[in-house]
Amino acid sequence: METSKPAEAVKNAVKTASGKIADALTPDVPGAPGSAPPSVEEPTTPHDPLPPKPEQGAPQTRTPTGAETGVPATAKGQQGAYLTTANGARLRDTDHSLKAGPRGPVLLQDHHLREKITHFDHERIPERVVHARGAGAHGVFTAYGTAEAVTRAGFLKKGRETDVFVRFSTVLGSRGSADTVRDTRGFATKFYTDEGTFDLVGNNIPVFFIQDAIKFPDIIHAGKPHPDREIPQAQSAHDTFWDFVSLHTEAQHHTIWNMSDRGIPRSYRTMEGFGVHTFRLVNEAGETVLAKFHWKPKLGVHSLTWEEAQLIGGIDPDFHRRDLYDAIEAGAYPEWELGIQVFPDTPEETFAGVDLLDPTKIVPEELAEVQPIGRLVLNRTPTNFFAETEQVAFHLGHLPPGIDVTNDPLLQGRLFSYVDTQLTRLGGPNFTQIPINRPHAAVNDMLRDGFHQHAVHAGVAPYRPNSLDGGNPFPAGDAEHAFVDAPVTVAQAPKVRANPASFDDHYSQVRLFWSSMSPVEKEHIIRAYTFELGKCYHQAIKERQLQCLANIDPVLCEQVATGLGLPAPQPTEPLADVTPSPALSQVGREWPSDGRMVGIVVDPDGDLDGVDEVRRAVFAAGMVPLLIAPHGGVVGGMPVQRTFATGRSVEFDAVLLAGAPAPAPDAVPARDAKAGTPAPAAVDPRVLLLVEESWRHAKAVGAWGAGVAVLEQVGVAGTPGVVTAGSGAEALAAVQQLMAAHRVWERFPATVA
Repeated sequence: METSKPAEAVKNAVKTASGKIADALTPDVPGAPGSAPPSVEEPTTPHDPLPPKPEQGAPQTRTPTGAETGVPATAKGQQGAYLTTANGARLRDTDHSLKAGPRGPVLLQDHHLREKITHFDHERIPERVVHARGAGAHGVFTAYGTAEAVTRAGFLKKGRETDVFVRFSTVLGSRGSADTVRDTRGFATKFYTDEGTFDLVGNNIPVFFIQDAIKFPDIIHAGKPHPDREIPQAQSAHDTFWDFVSLHTEAQHHTIWNMSDRGIPRSYRTMEGFGVHTFRLVNEAGETVLAKFHWKPKLGVHSLTWEEAQLIGGIDPDFHRRDLYDAIEAGAYPEWELGIQVFPDTPEETFAGVDLLDPTKIVPEELAEVQPIGRLVLNRTPTNFFAETEQVAFHLGHLPPGIDVTNDPLLQGRLFSYVDTQLTRLGGPNFTQIPINRPHAAVNDMLRDGFHQHAVHAGVAPYRPNSLDGGNPFPAGDAEHAFVDAPVTVAQAPKVRANPASFDDHYSQVRLFWSSMSPVEKEHIIRAYTFELGKCYHQAIKERQLQCLANIDPVLCEQVATGLGLPAPQPTEPLADVTPSPALSQVGREWPSDGRMVGIVVDPDGDLDGVDEVRRAVFAAGMVPLLIAPHGGVVGGMPVQRTFATGRSVEFDAVLLAGAPAPAPDAVPARDAKAGTPAPAAVDPRVLLLVEESWRHAKAVGAWGAGVAVLEQVGVAGTPGVVTAGSGAEALAAVQQLMAAHRVWERFPATVA
């Protein structure tokens, strides 16, 4: 075996041993943990580290001051074939401490033991206070050039490609919490522009709970687990959250977004992103406009059902990050368009009656169109979670020339908070020198020393002006595209702790959101409020929030009050007259099916005709087929990805039935609780459960041949979104057409208009 090509050698060995399986795995179903299949026996022939998986990337190999090194990305990883200490001394053994005899005490001189344990004890750094649970990916942003008239930012010039790193996250949970909880999601993008790093640090909701950053600790303390018992984890269904938002009514707009399906996204790939704040753009002529940033997903905005979110939390708490990584590995690269809403930069800083400095308000897209300015594609997963996703540091003050901040009081406070956070989390002021944070532009900042200083600065005069270093570094002017703070006039005014009067409207935009929802989305909002308030202990908090709902909409209030067993109060404020915004609804359009998961149930003892054709057609359509069978291994020469014991409906966007398999040997409650109570059945009860859940979650279901009998036994044959066909190809075509709408909502007529 050639040790210089270990990955290729291992792959060849495995393919020789199991040729049929290896052939059947083309194209690959994503999810393999390593870059090469393992051997059954422990490998003993020394060789260099295996290369990264094809979909993995890493920060560019730049110096701490931004210079390209030209060395391969693997140079940052472990080197050589042999185990060593941190200083490179080769080790014979790492399984036994150095002892005074085989049964004697461990010796203090065991430097390897002390090094290994000490490093282990310090592996963790403080987690983020908010956004602790996250997942990241590398990608590239390509500008359309459509923003050149309003901003001088170089990365937005036509055709310019910029490397990016994106981190998605939840807000309330700890690092160990589940992905699919009802919560706001972070959508933070680091653009490595050649004019300095630009961090667009946003959410999947365009408004925030508060209008002023001084209240940020209050909302986070209210939403986090109760400080006495540290429960509940990663959720807002508890007293302290509803106590705060019912008293602090400016939070009602963000809250209704959270109670909508936006609070439980289907995937990071089907999630909108928003910059939340209003920014000021400056063009080459020095002219300014105000703007809001929007990320629009190629696949559309889709969500989980509430039952799916709960099931997934137990079945696969890593559902969103697994979906992100598997999609990239499968080549179904997540994609978004970056767009901007542009507004005149007037002294009032308002548009269509909306105060643009109020982060609890939106400007409906029907009043200000979102204009596409570029395309983001995520095409590489991290090589190392800690080095990249965990250590990436965002800051709203990382701005390139042509983009500036406004006087939004929440934004102003965040400009302080983010740097302060990194000093604690990442051990000092040099966090920008960590590889994932290193800029792709030359750095000459006169900042010196401090914890974790990786640069080796030359010269003797880190100050200006100087002559000892020849005057270096020199200030840049307009010709060098220097960053310029927009010279905005600050009005003369007394120092006060107050908001403008326009910030006092806490209900009109909440009513706008409710009025813009489709009937099925309104049903989900009613259910979310009813569930969350039903989890509160104190009756007074429920009654107070019902009063807030009465000021939003009487139907919403009445339905939630009925679910809580309480009377519906009358509004205390006039109900706003609003024009619905169709752009706020997730329902009613069609979207690509790229990267969707299609479960195919097969019967090893039945007719497998057409199954392989369907598998290949699913791959060809940019989706991923997962074969579901009574047992693992191979069925009909095809690899099985899920068994009836390991699979669950929530993993699949659609289900195809190629057979009606009889109960397998493990279809007993003692072995698998999903098998239910013992009862005679012609079909494995877990297949019946799979179909019944898929139907209940409004997913498309198709069957052909013997699979049609499963639909009849479940009792869903002939209902909306359930397809029977003469062949697998016909069933797939019909199901794929249904999947364009994401779900078959007409299966469940709504009771509210």
